[in-house]
Amino acid sequence: MTGMEDNNVLTSTQIVIEDALRKLGYGDDMVELLKEPMRLLTVRIPVRMDDGKTRVFIGFRAQHNDAVGPTKGGVRFHPDVNEIEVKALSIWMSLKCGIANLPYGGGKGGIICDPRKMSFRELERLSRGYVRAISQIVGPTKDIPAPDVMTNAQIMAWMMDEYSRIREFDSPGFITGKPLVLGGSMGRESATAKGVAIMIDEAMAKKNIPVNGARVVIQGFGNAGSFLAKFMHDAGARVIAISDVNGALYNEQGLDIEDLMDRRDSFGTVTNLFKDTISNDELLSLECDVLVPAAIENQITASNADRIRAKIIVEAANGPTTLEATRIVTDRGILLIPDVLASAGGVIVSYFEWVQNNQGYYWSEAEVDLKLREMMVRGFNSVYELHAMKKVDMRLAAYMVGVRKMAEAVRLRGWI
Repeated sequence: MTGMEDNNVLTSTQIVIEDALRKLGYGDDMVELLKEPMRLLTVRIPVRMDDGKTRVFIGFRAQHNDAVGPTKGGVRFHPDVNEIEVKALSIWMSLKCGIANLPYGGGKGGIICDPRKMSFRELERLSRGYVRAISQIVGPTKDIPAPDVMTNAQIMAWMMDEYSRIREFDSPGFITGKPLVLGGSMGRESATAKGVAIMIDEAMAKKNIPVNGARVVIQGFGNAGSFLAKFMHDAGARVIAISDVNGALYNEQGLDIEDLMDRRDSFGTVTNLFKDTISNDELLSLECDVLVPAAIENQITASNADRIRAKIIVEAANGPTTLEATRIVTDRGILLIPDVLASAGGVIVSYFEWVQNNQGYYWSEAEVDLKLREMMVRGFNSVYELHAMKKVDMRLAAYMVGVRKMAEAVRLRGWI
């Protein structure tokens, strides 16, 4: 495998998708259909900026496959968004939905922009412009967006309002991750982190490691990373290190998570307030029970995988471990819980939100948490059992579980 294959998120995803489909007994035709999204829309969005000038932004919406049901997935606002990343992310969403047994295929969207350099009003105009540009291919029964990197409940509210104006009726089920007063679900904001915490519990039980006093290292302190740090701290674990884009904080006795959450800015940055920091590279090689990459892609690679000193890796970010690194850490006896399983909590509670919107009946947070735990544990067990039975690594097992329902739906519909 070449370095490019190992680090290109779409290529590496396609390699595992093909491997999973072959092991499930499917041929070239199914591989050819499912290795790419069935649809990718690229749009240009003119936005009147506060200085009176008009800027044109480029946006994307990828829909991987809708054989199971409408596609579902987040919209990210980021300067580095590109076609390849959006395609790969839509496939990962399909796999998450398959593992959780949701009636969805995967979708993903993004706009090339830097929201940190835009005003509130500019962000609103951009959000509404994006919905106008993609309105023909999205909707409660077609494709349901959600928050992702650098988007939030307010942006979802603007998008829902714009879609409702276009369609001329109130459409809360068009989008998830909304504010509660507009049909959002209890527990949605912390759902991804809650799901990761449940996966840590299950993985530690398999390794016979007690949660109380366990040493946890979390790379990334955004939405998922900070909530997860709080959940693990509250459960009695010692969060000994966290990081953000500027560096990492480390304390063998455990960090004061409440204080760090209070002091971080809206983009999850806090390490710039401290002098004694360590590098991200040092953070990844700390000795610990659980390492959680909750930042960006390709953090654990062939060049640092043999320096990882965790007993368990739980991927809260998308694609943080390359294929070669997956092989290295698995061969070293480290239990790796892959992203498509570990970070499925967000889409599961998004599904709950969509169900509640369709019913017009809303659940308590306790109900949401109970249902989330049931679905995450069921997903973990199905992946772990296949991994043990077929003697394949956890990533391949997760892909096999994730793609199975979709491939079966494609076959039954007569597409292949």
